[in-house]
Amino acid sequence: MNDMRTRLRDEIARTIRRGASYVDVRYYPREDSEFLLLMQGNLKAVDQSSTTGLGVRVLFKGAWGFAAASSRDAVAAVFEHAFANAEAAARLVSWPIELAPRTPVTARYESPCAEDVFTIPLHDKIAFLQQIDQQLTHPRVAQRITHLFAVTKTILFLDSDGAEIEKTIHEVFAQMNVVGVEAGGMSQTRSFDLRNRGQGTRGWESLRDPARFSAHAPRIVEELCQVLDAPQCPKDERAVILLPGIMFLQTHEVIGHALELDRILGYELSYAGGSFVRLEDFGRLRYGSEKLTVRADATLPNSPGSFGYDDDGIPCQSNVLIDQGMLTSAITSRQTILEANKKAGRQIFSASGGCARASAYNRVPLERMTNINIDAGRDGTLDDIVRTTKRGIVLDGARSWSIGSNREQFHFACDIGWLVEDGVKKGVVKNPTYGMNTLPFWRALSAVGDATTSELVWVPNCGKGLPSQAMFLGHAVPICRFDNVPIGR
Repeated sequence: MNDMRTRLRDEIARTIRRGASYVDVRYYPREDSEFLLLMQGNLKAVDQSSTTGLGVRVLFKGAWGFAAASSRDAVAAVFEHAFANAEAAARLVSWPIELAPRTPVTARYESPCAEDVFTIPLHDKIAFLQQIDQQLTHPRVAQRITHLFAVTKTILFLDSDGAEIEKTIHEVFAQMNVVGVEAGGMSQTRSFDLRNRGQGTRGWESLRDPARFSAHAPRIVEELCQVLDAPQCPKDERAVILLPGIMFLQTHEVIGHALELDRILGYELSYAGGSFVRLEDFGRLRYGSEKLTVRADATLPNSPGSFGYDDDGIPCQSNVLIDQGMLTSAITSRQTILEANKKAGRQIFSASGGCARASAYNRVPLERMTNINIDAGRDGTLDDIVRTTKRGIVLDGARSWSIGSNREQFHFACDIGWLVEDGVKKGVVKNPTYGMNTLPFWRALSAVGDATTSELVWVPNCGKGLPSQAMFLGHAVPICRFDNVPIGR
């Protein structure tokens, strides 16, 4: 590592002497990943990979150039190609890129992990998934699926400002899924993902805790059986009470993605869409009711959305995005905040939010969600919220989703719903759906559960960018109720 560090420093200095205004490099000495998939208790896939590589960004006359390679022998060539790409881009630049100032740091970070998944023998991991599969076995379950996905990687970040950051990141994700077939031939599904509350560690030990994962197997089988016999969700207008298993997606799609500053500036329109939010909305737009406070919090001790320092070398931080319903800030990086302030004609953002992230050495950093969390409220438990609901439906499980290209509207389908009548949770309904325009929905937020209802749901597959990048992050969300929402349509 020391030899590589010296080589990278020399190439950064050489590129600056050629006229670059800024240079950074992310070197991955090693990234290991493993994916295990079982169907019906049988091992269907074992994908294991190990890679190394480096990615270089060069800023020249207001334009980025980027290049990457998987060979340690290609260091000089990667810097050369990145500089050449920046030179070419500078001839076409329409808005010169400026990076917000920051104090460069020398630091080291490792995500909390007591037992690295990659130290566990493969047969032990397969046996663990098979034990869960046994709990999922039931005459009415037509298909059982379990999977485990783990990543461990080390990243060395260096830049021309003098920053030097070394990170070791451990990730582990797991899911169980059961599918049943109704009498009419239609299928239903129920699933559960490994999650936590943002504390503790995130290695193999997180899977050993039954409360975190395996103990949920009997429950999802029972709920699937209830769905198979349940009546259709009515077409109605009711209060919807969202459990964390769907509340995370609600937060992800129409708060998280809507508040990425590069989307607001129009840079994702060719692929992932834009945002209904305008620069003039910050500090002025009522996004939701007074019960809604949202944070981009990458300081949680244990989450895929906590990573120590972003890929601009900015320390992780906790920033309020929506304060008691009012829009206050966005998901930002060094690159976009100065442009946004100039285009708005006022200072909206004073510093980077530390949200520049790339999914791999061969991808460029983009504004990405960290942990986009909703503050817990004072409306008690699920039972308390149900008790104060005259006509409603409790929803869980993200089955499918459709979102407006600017996040101005949404429509979600869930695994399961429970009708609520006069403060009492009634029977299960199948195929529950709900949808609404974004701002009226958040403004209809009428109850937010207390801290005991909040769960940190991990997301391993947030897509954005071209070439596509799948990012890891989390959402700490309590149970929430929204009034007068169309359902079953």
